[in-house]
Amino acid sequence: MRAIAILQKSHVEVMRLIDTFTNEQLFTRKFFDWTGTTSLGSYCFSATSSHYDWAMKKIKKHKKELN
Repeated sequence: MRAIAILQKSHVEVMRLIDTFTNEQLFTRKFFDWTGTTSLGSYCFSATSSHYDWAMKKIKKHKKELN
């Protein structure tokens, strides 16, 4: 259960950080030079929901292999 608490805390911190940006900053491609040709929002999506989806698939696969 400690892992869940750490994940929840991390998620809250990431969401607070994301909330500091405007929609323009998040969704305008090339708004920040360091994002290259993509938007900051794309990176946020990859670092949150897409990553969570990937991790859940890995966990389910591992659980299946244990049984």
